[in-house]
Formats: sequence, C-alpha cells, structure tokens
Amino acid sequence: MPTPESATFLAKKPTVPPTFDGVDYNDGLRLKAAQDAILREQWVKSMMARLVREELAKCYFREGVNHLEKCGKLRERYFEALKDSKVKGYLFQQQNYVPGRDNPAGQDLNGAIAKPQDGTFATIPSEETKKKGDNRL
Repeated sequence: MPTPESATFLAKKPTVPPTFDGVDYNDGLRLKAAQDAILREQWVKSMMARLVREELAKCYFREGVNHLEKCGKLRERYFEALKDSKVKGYLFQQQNYVPGRDNPAGQDLNGAIAKPQDGTFATIPSEETKKKGDNRL
C-alpha cells in the first residue's frame, strides 16, 4: 500500500506536462516550467533504466551459467528501457515545434504558440489581430 504524499512533496510536485503545447515563448516562467518538466521526464526514464540494469546485474550474478534462461525478462525490459534512457535536453523539441503534429489533440491554439523567426521567437498573430491590422512582428 503506497504511503500518502506529504504536503511539502505535493507543493514541489510539477503541475506542467512535459511538452511545449500551449506554451507562449514570451512568458519566461511557463517556458522554463515546460523545459524543466521535459528534462525531469528524461531523467526519470534514465534512472529507471539504471534500476533495471542493477537488477539485471544481480540476476546474472545470482543465476550464474543459467542467466540466459532465468534473466530473460529483465534483459528484454532493460533493452526496452535503453531506447529512451538518454537525456537529450529540450532544445530540439522547443525549436522544432509543429502545432498540428506535436499537439496530441491536433488543435491549433491561435497565437498561444510561438515559432522561431530569424533566430528569435515571436508569437503567431491570431486572426483577430490580423483583422485589426496590428502586425508588430
């Protein structure tokens, strides 16, 4: 039975999903929170692979010559964990964000997402600002 989470743990627990969906790149706090969430998820996957590797090493040592038969499930689990275990960072996801493809729901968020333009980030003007003639990009 899991132990209840303390109030201090819940206060520090991240509330941001590990993606750049709906993040305005001009809002530094939300951008940094999304970057931290992506890095945190990558580190969790890396540490999970490490734990499986340690269990596999114990199994190899314990089983000796029979390790091929006895440790097969752990070996397969470790090979699956290795695919996602590298910490890659967030810059590629941040700079190559495509709203239609990277958005799980496939919805366009009209100006809530920024795209790189000439090395800088600026918000995409929504239809309302285009009609008003406010094109400050």
